[in-house]
Amino acid sequence: MTERSFTREFLEESAALVRALDDQVIDQVAEGLARVRDGGGRLFILGVGGSAAHASHAVNDFRKLCAFEAYTPTDNVSELTARVNDDGWDTTFSEWLKVSRLAGADALLVFSVGGGSRDKNLSVNLVNALDLARSVGAAIYGVVGRDGGHTKKVANACVVIPTASRDRVTPQTEGLCAVIWHLLVSHPALSRARGKWESTP
Repeated sequence: MTERSFTREFLEESAALVRALDDQVIDQVAEGLARVRDGGGRLFILGVGGSAAHASHAVNDFRKLCAFEAYTPTDNVSELTARVNDDGWDTTFSEWLKVSRLAGADALLVFSVGGGSRDKNLSVNLVNALDLARSVGAAIYGVVGRDGGHTKKVANACVVIPTASRDRVTPQTEGLCAVIWHLLVSHPALSRARGKWESTP
């Protein structure tokens, strides 16, 4: 495959995946998050790897553009690495959420390629965090790939990014995750402020 044909194939895959997204589910996520914010709840955004970078960026946008009190555990690398070193990876998010006093008024938003699976031993720290959220009655939302994993099973609403090519599950899922959460912070149900470039003539 030539570089040009690969580029065209990747872009066409991306366009097809965007068309395949369920806009009604995205609206459900936006409206659910708005209810949490308007009810005085907080938003905790969870992700690992590239999704951790998305979580950090999204925290900024939800706070600045949506007036939503939002946090992610991966922004505090000192606490994160201390927890991994002392207690192991699997409880890093759930123990952080306990200290943050996750409660029924709050919500989790998960960004993940697979959504987590205890059976497959994949992203078990996400699974434990989701189970904690269920136990306290917090709302759960997700933007995930593949079959949605544990996130899809337990979420109030979950956007599942379909698989177009097994060779590109991660880049396509993570790329479209960014598209979706930028959509969310621009959504009329959530948006409270315009970005600098949108408000500059």
